Amino acid sequence: MIRAGVDVGGTFTDTIIFHEKTGKIDITKTPSTPDNPAEGILRGLEKADLDFSNLTLFSHGSTVGTNALITRDLPHTGLITTTGFRDVLEIGRATKEDVWDAYKDVAPPYVRRRDRLEVEERIDYDGTVVTPLNEDQARNVVRIFKRRGVKTIAISLINAYMNGAHEKRMRDIVEKGHPDAFVCCSHEILPEMFEHERTSTTVINAALAPVVMEYLTDLAKRLKAKGYGGDVLAMHSGGGVMTVEAMSFYASRIANSGPTAGAIAGAFIAQQCGFENAIGLDMGGTSTDVSLTFKGKVQTTDEWWVEYGYPIMFPSADIKTIGAGGGSVAWIDEGGALRVGPKSMGADPGPACYGKGGDQPTITDANLILNWLAPEMFLGGDMKIVPGLSKEVLQKRVADHFNMDLIDAAVAVEEIAVANISNAVGLVSTAKGFDPRDFVLVAFGGAGPLHAANVAKTMNIPQVIVPPWPGINSALGCLLVNIEHDLSQTFITPAEDDVVPDLERKFQEMEEEMEGRLEKERIAKDAMRVDRSLSMRYTGQWRHLSIPAARPLGKTLKGVVEKFHQEHRRVHAYSDLERDVQIYGLRVTGKGLVQKPVFPKIQKGDAEKALRGKRAAYFKEEGGFVPTAVYLRSMLGAGARMEGPAIVEQMDSTIAIPPGDVAQVDGMGNIIITVGR
Repeated sequence: MIRAGVDVGGTFTDTIIFHEKTGKIDITKTPSTPDNPAEGILRGLEKADLDFSNLTLFSHGSTVGTNALITRDLPHTGLITTTGFRDVLEIGRATKEDVWDAYKDVAPPYVRRRDRLEVEERIDYDGTVVTPLNEDQARNVVRIFKRRGVKTIAISLINAYMNGAHEKRMRDIVEKGHPDAFVCCSHEILPEMFEHERTSTTVINAALAPVVMEYLTDLAKRLKAKGYGGDVLAMHSGGGVMTVEAMSFYASRIANSGPTAGAIAGAFIAQQCGFENAIGLDMGGTSTDVSLTFKGKVQTTDEWWVEYGYPIMFPSADIKTIGAGGGSVAWIDEGGALRVGPKSMGADPGPACYGKGGDQPTITDANLILNWLAPEMFLGGDMKIVPGLSKEVLQKRVADHFNMDLIDAAVAVEEIAVANISNAVGLVSTAKGFDPRDFVLVAFGGAGPLHAANVAKTMNIPQVIVPPWPGINSALGCLLVNIEHDLSQTFITPAEDDVVPDLERKFQEMEEEMEGRLEKERIAKDAMRVDRSLSMRYTGQWRHLSIPAARPLGKTLKGVVEKFHQEHRRVHAYSDLERDVQIYGLRVTGKGLVQKPVFPKIQKGDAEKALRGKRAAYFKEEGGFVPTAVYLRSMLGAGARMEGPAIVEQMDSTIAIPPGDVAQVDGMGNIIITVGR
């Protein structure tokens, strides 16, 4: 009875193996293999001496989709659209990520203009056919794509969300004339209005499908050959997992899977410690991902993107990502100010201290100079570190430029990094109507626990939780999720009681489809859970809010409308009880409940047994270097108490406990830091 969770990152593949019978936990970190992620996954499992025949659940998250979109390493993709709508992708919403930068353009579309072809057809706003599909044009478009070697095709016709007949016929023509091509239709991928968002999501889904399926198919075959008889589950952006078969249809959902797995694990750790409200801080080598959990539920968004201007309209954990990781570069801008990130030295060559040729100072180099990090403890001693190189580049690139002391330069780099991360925390909390003082900060990732206490102090967050294995927290998240699907449908109507029968009928149709999907994934009836929500807004508004709805709705919408007013006040600081409310769309979420692992408690023990000694470390609160107790995480027992200044070291991370803060280990091995004022 063994469960395995894997997080495939850009640099490392993290694996956690949980033995249900004994409670034993094994963790491994192995280099990722971008050419074939399956190779790195199998190496991590084999490194843990896994008995594949006893493996009962395998679930993983991946950056494969994200990296493919960022690098544009995508198959030759084509788009078929209605005459006059060829440039929907390029026009978008005519907005820019930075409205003040006149020289920075939106990234080019994932489909070149020459591969965006039109066909004559027209369906009205209510689904009525105005102009039939010109099948001669359709067949000609297919011939062109076949001649050009286009192997994946997205079909997005105007108003297909109301009537998908033309898209279905277009797909039939493609499959007959070009049977080797992968095809997906917008009315099946995202049956919602707004042609830009629907087209963008469909195109990204089509482009990623071959990329994702190539490694997933190989992984499934190789796991089966080694004795694993279960499903290969892949984490998706909405916070659940899908089988290989489902992921082949919704490939774009894997693009944000790794950070979402981390957010799920952060919420689980917080609840384990008795907190319903939590902010997740996942700081790795290149970036920091910040998420928020309110009343036990990870906050989500219906619109996100890997590159601005090309939205993916599937639900995703609402994660803010900034370029602040251990490898983020400290540099001087044109105005002469010190900046940190978003440029990163990555894993190769990495920070200067790696000794691989890195010639730019990074956050890791600054932390090493402050003596927060011990060279002999990097990756448990498996990685050689050269502290002298950190001093050399920081002196040359920062200290000499400002005519300042080397230590002051390192402190400046750290403070800017903390300020950048604190701003990201504000974007998911105060900017969304949440008070950080009501939350706990869950710090993970290799670098998160090192900076978390200072971030918490900046944002007035009272406590910080560091899980037992912060460096592999996203892999842990893959063990904690259910099989999950979402269905949505545009349905615009006043929120009045006389529309309840129509809403109920539509919900039941969507739920039947949802239950059919779960049955295909071999989910038992008693393990199915189906939830409803309504997208609602004040009449005349553009944006909408998602409001949970009862199943069945009942005879009145009064309760749902009241919930909408309350949520509008929380998010936007006002509500208008006299204003008409409009329903914009329906959503059904189906879950196949997976039994969660129960982790064993650790033995009691005091901090003295874990004390490795003391070393001089810099803390601004003390005005310089002070003797700092250094503890070994693996030796800390439940109830162990540590007062700052202190440092806790482990294979996958380092925890800094500033002066005035107090840390205590709970029964599950989490370290809870109470932040001093």
